[in-house]
Amino acid sequence: EVQLQASGGGLVQAGGSLRLSCAASGFTFDDYAIGWFRQAPGKEREGISCISSSDGRTSYVESVKGRFTISSDNAKNTVYLQMNSLKPEDTAVYYCAVGCYFTVAYWGQGTQVTVSS
Repeated sequence: EVQLQASGGGLVQAGGSLRLSCAASGFTFDDYAIGWFRQAPGKEREGISCISSSDGRTSYVESVKGRFTISSDNAKNTVYLQMNSLKPEDTAVYYCAVGCYFTVAYWGQGTQVTVSS
């Protein structure tokens, strides 16, 4: 059974940092790309970052580029999202998934990130 366990969300002031973790199991981690998504209140879920577990290639949407960093620890089957210089508009439920952007095979549960101004 594929499982993706996201954690690390919380309440932080603008300008602060959080690190999200996504622990994966039930599939061959190295064979897939893992993506981070977020859904703000009243908005559609959007893909914000992606990492290829096989070669480490990463990508970001413009709104988080330079502030967020995605990484993976293949020995732990875990993907991280380091979020720095957080803004109130980053407030959302954050999800990890097997797949990126518009191609997702499995979703994990979300973790709430709230950035206060």
